[in-house]
Amino acid sequence: MDTAHPKAARANAREAVATRIVFFIAGFVLSAWAPLVPYAKSRLGIDDGLLGLLLLCLGAGSTVGMPAAGILTTRYGCRSVIVVTAMLAAAVLPVLTLVVTVESAAIALFAFGIAIGAIDVAINVQAVVVERQSGRALMSGFHGLFSVGGIAGAGGVSLLLSLAVSSLVAAEGVALVVLMLLAISARHLITSSGQEGSSGPLLALPRGPIILIGALCFICFLAEGAVLDWSALFLATARGAEPAQAGFGYAAFAFAMTLGRLTGDRIVTRLGSSRVLRFGGAGAATGFLLAVLTSSKLLAILGFMLVGLGASNIVPVLFSTAGRQTIVPSSHAIAAITTLGYAGVLSGPALIGFVSKATNLDVALAVLAVMMLLIPIGSRRLVYIPKAASASATSADDLT
Repeated sequence: MDTAHPKAARANAREAVATRIVFFIAGFVLSAWAPLVPYAKSRLGIDDGLLGLLLLCLGAGSTVGMPAAGILTTRYGCRSVIVVTAMLAAAVLPVLTLVVTVESAAIALFAFGIAIGAIDVAINVQAVVVERQSGRALMSGFHGLFSVGGIAGAGGVSLLLSLAVSSLVAAEGVALVVLMLLAISARHLITSSGQEGSSGPLLALPRGPIILIGALCFICFLAEGAVLDWSALFLATARGAEPAQAGFGYAAFAFAMTLGRLTGDRIVTRLGSSRVLRFGGAGAATGFLLAVLTSSKLLAILGFMLVGLGASNIVPVLFSTAGRQTIVPSSHAIAAITTLGYAGVLSGPALIGFVSKATNLDVALAVLAVMMLLIPIGSRRLVYIPKAASASATSADDLT
């Protein structure tokens, strides 16, 4: 009896579990910073304007870490990059609770951003290789664990702070959890990037169809960032929700997105990637239009939930598509589309604010609905992207 195949299947199963753990780690350590922001502001004695500028250092660090990770994963493999960047993030988080000057906080946030950006790219490269080797859709589930990690990180730190635990001890607790999870998962992370022998440029610049994939990621991330930053204000000012209830819009969105991703692998397998992009983009657009066209705050909240459900599997499918193309090494493609997507998160609040100021918030959300409709349109062009020959092709590969 040939035992090679069962052994390979068991190895791939262990790699899949390890990948889920590191996605959880990435979401966990990033979201743990959010409840600590007010404490940092108070300790530094700065106003909202300076805090906003300071937080840009995190984004600047991420834009450095993402393309660098594309090079590093190609040359040194996913395991090394994931372990080093996760340890860096775990080490810097407690430092962020200790810094007392704006300059030192800026340096720490920049380093934290580098770690977060790099691990984001490395875990997605890991996910692409593991999914390709498994021959079945796994990417949505991986991203779902990132969302679960985000809930656990923000909720756990908030709980500790509410129990009068110091911010330093809370951050150290997060670091300890990260190191424990790394110890469990590290030996099952892949040691390559699936692109052995590729050297690549010093910058992961997108080109050709990679620009299209990145542009679709940009739209989806922009929409996600807009719901995060503007849904509560929209419900409070345009739909008459009480301030204490205004956060339910984002809560509904986040719940639907997490649920959609945790069940997304089965959905992608059954429907195929192309249909997921078409139905997902149309569903998210419908959700924005429902929020805009209704006068009911409950229906508006339902609209934001529909946005989360529709958008939930768009980015995972796009990452899988980038990992299967043969135009550039997958590690560079993942770095490029991650960078473009993150640009959507960074620019989204400002773009929505600009449109809202020129018109109103209803119009700004309607613009997002139109932009989400570009995803089904753009997905039709993805069928022309060259696909890597592989025996592990699945029904999820219908885009390439």
